[in-house]
Amino acid sequence: MQDILERAKQIELVIFDVDGVMTDGSLFFGDDGQEYKAFNSFDGHGMRMLLEGGLQAAIITGRKSNVVKHRMQDLGVTLIYQGYRDKRPAFATLLQEVGLKAEQVAYVGDDVVDLPIMTKVGFAIAVQNAHPYVKQHAHWITDRPGGRGAVRDVCELMLEARGGLADKLASYLD
Repeated sequence: MQDILERAKQIELVIFDVDGVMTDGSLFFGDDGQEYKAFNSFDGHGMRMLLEGGLQAAIITGRKSNVVKHRMQDLGVTLIYQGYRDKRPAFATLLQEVGLKAEQVAYVGDDVVDLPIMTKVGFAIAVQNAHPYVKQHAHWITDRPGGRGAVRDVCELMLEARGGLADKLASYLD
């Protein structure tokens, strides 16, 4: 675990996939074609803590959805890249925008489309229910599945690596 914490300590930006990571991967469509997604509030609070802890967060997702845009804005995430089936161009643009090297970035994914980025970053994370091939290429696997606490696992690990998790949790007792 110490190796994982050391790796996490070097990270300045955490990139999250959406479907299968921030959600359980289910896609709901109404008769009118409107898309619906279910986000976990536990994960959302973890993202808020991550941002308050001084890390940056971004999403890169293959689908385009207004609900994702609204959820990210609600959480304070401004680095939003949607509609990238091939996520590499968004990743390159994002690195340029934030002025970081790939080694300073973590990526959280669940499926093989995430591997081109996962294999380039300093800290590759797979959710517990990720595809087995993705898990083989991850530095760390969350305890909980996508859409069910995996994002919170990541956020708390990142804060723990920086020494800020205990203080953040203790602040809720004041």
